[in-house]
Amino acid sequence: MYCSGMAHPKMLLFSVTPLDVVKIRLQAQRNPFPKGKCFVYCNGLMDHICVCDNGNSKAWYKAPGRFSGTLDAFVQIVRSEGIKSLWSGLPPTLVMAVPATVIYFTSYDQLCASLRLRMGDHAQEAPLLAGALARVGAATVISPLELIRTKLQSQKQSYGELTYLIRSAVQTEGWRSLWRGLGPTLLRDVPFSAMYWYNYERGKRWLCERYRTREPTFTMTFVSGAVSGSIASIVTLPFDVVKTRRQVELGELQAKNLSSQVRSSTLSVMSRIVAQDGFSALFAGFLPRLIKVAPACAIMISCYELGKAFFRKQNQERRTFTSQT
Repeated sequence: MYCSGMAHPKMLLFSVTPLDVVKIRLQAQRNPFPKGKCFVYCNGLMDHICVCDNGNSKAWYKAPGRFSGTLDAFVQIVRSEGIKSLWSGLPPTLVMAVPATVIYFTSYDQLCASLRLRMGDHAQEAPLLAGALARVGAATVISPLELIRTKLQSQKQSYGELTYLIRSAVQTEGWRSLWRGLGPTLLRDVPFSAMYWYNYERGKRWLCERYRTREPTFTMTFVSGAVSGSIASIVTLPFDVVKTRRQVELGELQAKNLSSQVRSSTLSVMSRIVAQDGFSALFAGFLPRLIKVAPACAIMISCYELGKAFFRKQNQERRTFTSQT
């Protein structure tokens, strides 16, 4: 994940953060009209809704602050909160990039090499298992930082307000509240990582065989990374939506004096989302997530492979020089 230090990853994170903000805003918003009900009129104080006989809950009225799509979210956020809001949560994103990168890629390399030796005829499946295990460790370590980032990106708020929410959650629920959303995060990241590495290694091998080369080129790794990242991001998107909803809840239940029993399992949250907002709500933020993940995966894996090849060559030259002297 490194390419000459951390300069490239930091620039990449800076450029994709607006997509992350828009994705989280789209995932966190809830349908103002429950399924099966529609808007009647607004008297200036409250919206009046009633049961729709035809079951159609699509209203001509648009609730304030609700986004109809990716472009609409960009425009509304900039118009109401200023362009700086598109980079909300950037500091915790940059902070968690270093430990996440080190833990993830180091664990993957070591596990993959070890599993290939142990799995024998099934060595081709080693990247799948190694990617899944490596992601468990990385996601668990950075979960509190991701919680902070999600809260900052879900709505405009200061670090002081966020600190108060975190303190209140820790006082009422204990330190475990900082790992809120870890379950759906693992359900998102572990399959993502497993599918990504498996498809990436197979795609890279196929391209090498097709173009009859032993070492993959930058283009081969870039294409393989983009395609495998796109597939994995689409398949795991519903868990990303659940993760966002769970982490955005931080502080909301305490403010409403609701007990921790209200917070339920990932499957229950999914069922509630479908019941309230429809099945399509599980794929909210599809476009910004895809636009962010595909190039990010392609650039990161290409830099990673270039770095590995560079240091491998340096080590070989050092061994050769040592043996000759």
